[in-house]
Amino acid sequence: YDRLRFVELKHGRISMLAVLGHIVTSAGVRLPGDIDFEGTSFASIPTGIAALSKVPAAGLFQIFAFVGLLELAVMKDITGGEFVGDFRNGFIDYGWDSLSAEDQERKRGIELNNGRAAMMGILALMVHEELNNDPYIINTLLGAPVAFNA
Repeated sequence: YDRLRFVELKHGRISMLAVLGHIVTSAGVRLPGDIDFEGTSFASIPTGIAALSKVPAAGLFQIFAFVGLLELAVMKDITGGEFVGDFRNGFIDYGWDSLSAEDQERKRGIELNNGRAAMMGILALMVHEELNNDPYIINTLLGAPVAFNA
């Protein structure tokens, strides 16, 4: 059970970042400069799944290598942590220890539920992007369409 909860938390955290990244890049926010030495700008990279075909192979390798480093060295579940998914590794606290046990339990539940919602959210964004290139279909239905990768 602990392993399943650990994986659920980790996937939820990744999904929360993915949804936020999708929304931010769809809004047009990009890093300044170029993604490679050939002059391909970050602004020329499309949003969503279409970006995978435009990012240079060396860039994809760097992303996967960085994620691998995080998985193997930084974001590992420590033995003896306070709870499953405790990635603080005895280093960063952000005031967690100052909260009461009830507040800690409530915040862990909130994180779990937000992660579950984000997993469904990023899945829906990807499915709708592949179906008709309109991941923000609710905006279209409400009369405020988003010009996605236009």
